[in-house]
Amino acid sequence: MERTFLMVKPDGVERGLIGEVISRIEKKGFRMVAIKMLRISEELAGEHYAEHAGKPFFDEMLSFITSGPVVAMVWEGPGVIQSIREIMGATDPARAEPGTIRRDMGTSISRNVVHGSDSPAAAEREINLFFKDSELLD
Repeated sequence: MERTFLMVKPDGVERGLIGEVISRIEKKGFRMVAIKMLRISEELAGEHYAEHAGKPFFDEMLSFITSGPVVAMVWEGPGVIQSIREIMGATDPARAEPGTIRRDMGTSISRNVVHGSDSPAAAEREINLFFKDSELLD
């Protein structure tokens, strides 16, 4: 069974969108196997966004993701990675399809409510960054 990582970012938490994000994914038939609210440290943020290190937006990205609490989740189901990517929509809310989380709730590229893994390798890496094996339900 495929698993993926999904995070409601500080803007989504602050605006009270956690339930709406979860509801949209549950309605697609996927099963949540882990959830936690936390405040991401600078160190964890750097590991999470390591592939963007050195890019012009890296420092701003780290500053934003550590600015408030996030909700980290693991979801499971057939084709869950691609399906959640479609439910989230394009990174830029202005370019996202109508009916997607980012189009409906995002306000800018940096404040787009959610982050989700984009591949099986990224999902495994991100799940392991945020969760211990004992925190994942079968």
